[in-house]
Amino acid sequence: MSEIPTPAPRQFRQQSPWVSGVGYLIFFSRWLQAPLYIGLIVAQLIYVWVFAQELWHLGDEVINHSADVTEASVMLAVLGLIDVVMIANLLIMVIIGGYETFVSKIKIDGHPDQPEWLSHVNANVLKVKLAMAIIGISSIHLLKTFIEVGDLGLTKAENVTGDSYTGDGVFWQVMIHLTFIVSAVALAWIDKISHAGTITTAIKNGEVAAATAH
Repeated sequence: MSEIPTPAPRQFRQQSPWVSGVGYLIFFSRWLQAPLYIGLIVAQLIYVWVFAQELWHLGDEVINHSADVTEASVMLAVLGLIDVVMIANLLIMVIIGGYETFVSKIKIDGHPDQPEWLSHVNANVLKVKLAMAIIGISSIHLLKTFIEVGDLGLTKAENVTGDSYTGDGVFWQVMIHLTFIVSAVALAWIDKISHAGTITTAIKNGEVAAATAH
C-alpha cells in the first residue's frame, strides 16, 4: 500500500509591524461592546422595577378592590408578570452569551451556578436560543389576546384590559407568531447542518491523519 504524501506546510511572509498593529487594534476593538452589555444590565434593573410595580398593583387590586377583580383580570396580570420575566431571561442570554461569544471568556468553569448552555455557546446556538425566547414572549402576548378574543368589536371601556381588538389585528398577530416559529426552526436546522458538517470534516481529517501515519 502506497503512502499518502504529506503536504508541505504553506509558507507565509512575516507581517510588518504596521499590519500587526492594525490587526491587534481591530482585535481589541471588541471591548467597545462591553458598555453595550453594561447598558443591557441597566435595562434589566428597569425591568425588575417594572415587575415590582406590576406585582404591587396586582396585590393592591386583590386586597383593596376584590369586588372588581375577576379571574380574567388576574390571569392577564399574571401573564404580564411572566412577560416581564421572559424578557429579562432574553436580556440575560444576550448579556452573558453575547459577551462570552464576542468579547471575552467568562472564567466560571466549575461554578455551581454556571448555566448549562454556556459551556457550548456559540453564535449559532445563541441565535437559536434567542429565537426560542422571542417565540415564548410572542406566545404570552398571543395568549393574552386569545383570553380577550370574545371582546372583539367592543370599545376600550367595555373589555377587560382597556385595549381594543380587531379580527385583522388578531390574524396578523398569529401570522407574526408563526413567522417567529418558522424562523426558529430554520435557524435550528441550519445549526444542525453546520454542526454535522463540522463533525464530518473532523472525521475525514482524522482518517487522513491516520492514513498518513501508517
